[in-house]
Amino acid sequence: MSPEPPTTAPTRAAKVGATPTTAPRARVSLPIVSARDDKTQGAVRTDGKKPRIVPADVHGRFDNARKVAFVALIALWVVLPWVKIGGHPAVFVDVDTRRFFLFGATFNAQDGWLLFFPLSAFGFTLVVLTALLGRVWCGWACPQTVFLEGIYRRIERWIEGSHDERRRRDAAGMTFGRVARKTAKHAAFIVVSALLAHVVLAYFVSLPKAFAMVRGAPAAHPEAFVWMAALTGILYFDFSWFREQFCVVMCPYGRMQSVLLDDDSLVVGYDVGRGEPRGKKGKATGDCVDCGRCVAVCPTGIDIRDGLKLDCIACTACIDACDEIMDKVERPRGLVRYDSTNGLAGKPRKLVRARLALYGVLGLVGAVVATVALRSRSDFEANVLRLSGAPYTFEGDSVRNAFDVHLVNKKSDRTVFTITAVASPRADGTTPELTAVIATPSIALDSLEDRHVPIFLASPRSDYRGDFPVRVVVRPEGEKERPFTVTFLGAKK
Repeated sequence: MSPEPPTTAPTRAAKVGATPTTAPRARVSLPIVSARDDKTQGAVRTDGKKPRIVPADVHGRFDNARKVAFVALIALWVVLPWVKIGGHPAVFVDVDTRRFFLFGATFNAQDGWLLFFPLSAFGFTLVVLTALLGRVWCGWACPQTVFLEGIYRRIERWIEGSHDERRRRDAAGMTFGRVARKTAKHAAFIVVSALLAHVVLAYFVSLPKAFAMVRGAPAAHPEAFVWMAALTGILYFDFSWFREQFCVVMCPYGRMQSVLLDDDSLVVGYDVGRGEPRGKKGKATGDCVDCGRCVAVCPTGIDIRDGLKLDCIACTACIDACDEIMDKVERPRGLVRYDSTNGLAGKPRKLVRARLALYGVLGLVGAVVATVALRSRSDFEANVLRLSGAPYTFEGDSVRNAFDVHLVNKKSDRTVFTITAVASPRADGTTPELTAVIATPSIALDSLEDRHVPIFLASPRSDYRGDFPVRVVVRPEGEKERPFTVTFLGAKK
């Protein structure tokens, strides 16, 4: 294959964020591409095909910090089902009983509407973080990045070697050693995917049940087995092949970044004014020596020197790579750095701007609404309904009404409830005679346990002057009581 014309470097006047017009770089036809030519630039080629991107190893201050962040996030995700708060896992969605637990708070199916607030708060936080810090979520905390870079790529490097070693093996053709390494890699991927799927299962099935399912036959719990197998397949497909395409093709957040960022948002960028024109050290050129190291380490295969792109997840690998080269050529660090588009263009960065002010107002309104909604939630549910059948019956000289109190304990611990019923005064100020018979006036309920308690009310027919209200009070131990008003029905003697 004959080499193509050399690349023409952009001038110093090139605008930050603009894509310079360059001729394709010379390339060698190898199975693993370096993503340094126009056809293979980025995660998806111009012909719609997916290149196999294998980023080179990089070490530096940001890489070390990301490793620590990945270990902490993975450890947190794994231990949450094991850590108990109030007798229940810290985060647990019990599918069988339709209840969920979140850091000591207990919710049942009727509280599902409250999920709107943490989910919307998470989305809003992403919007604000993007305006301030760019795609810091994508590069540092997104599960796609955390698992891919923190687990799968490390397994890949451990088994198949570095980027350069893989290029040499692939150039040598399909050898026994290459096949053995790839087989071992994919086997490890499947095992890891299965382990991660079981951790996910522990968030929806209690740990004792999960261990029993693992020890038992798949036919004993087919639904859980199918979900685990499907999730294993999805994880394996995503992290073994799909990879960076998820961020570019499927992730809605990545698609929205163009409207979430502005010229003062912090991004990973290349200082065109300092770096151009590119050339070797010692010549009258900019600081960029055109080594291509920033492209080689990019997990999505882009050239950060071409300006901001949809594919960039702000992983900072190019910063560490460029700083390493700058140290070697004895030039200042920061040619590729964290900065705003204005900062890269030599303009001051505005920290206070209209967009952030609007976000502050919206965040305050959302916090107030969420606080009111959460405070309106009670630690127990109680409903008083008339029993089915005749609205009232006669027993000798008495009129009898029957009601049912349905109690649900939504606290994380056992709670004792007391039930009382008294007649309310009539319009003339007199109080009707009333006898209340409560099947269980004091009842203890475990967390999320519910019970029906019948109440029988009786009043002398001689004292009956028409329908009157009855006050039924449910009082949990150590909590504020909740009164209900029901109507006593009857007929005159």
